[in-house]
Amino acid sequence: MSIHPSLRTAGSLTKHRNVLTRTERILKLQDAGRWVEGKNKVLGLPKVKNIKAAAKKKAKDAADGADGVAVPAAGTAPAAGAVAATKGAAKAPAAKAPAAKK
Repeated sequence: MSIHPSLRTAGSLTKHRNVLTRTERILKLQDAGRWVEGKNKVLGLPKVKNIKAAAKKKAKDAADGADGVAVPAAGTAPAAGAVAATKGAAKAPAAKAPAAKK
């Protein structure tokens, strides 16, 4: 079942717009250095190309193991308790000191 448009989150409602407002066009022209205050007219602005910046997918690090558990870099010691907290790691029994005989 699909979600009604009124129930979507605010982040998913923002879309890429090809048509910019006059203020947005002036800001783009200022960034490009094509707008001089006082010299250019507000009416009859030149066209401005508006390209949607697509988010790139993150590449999986080669340092990650096959099961998704991060492998520490060579020469670094894992944090205390990090080894036991990793996925699939068996808990090591606590080492008991031998009882002293009297």
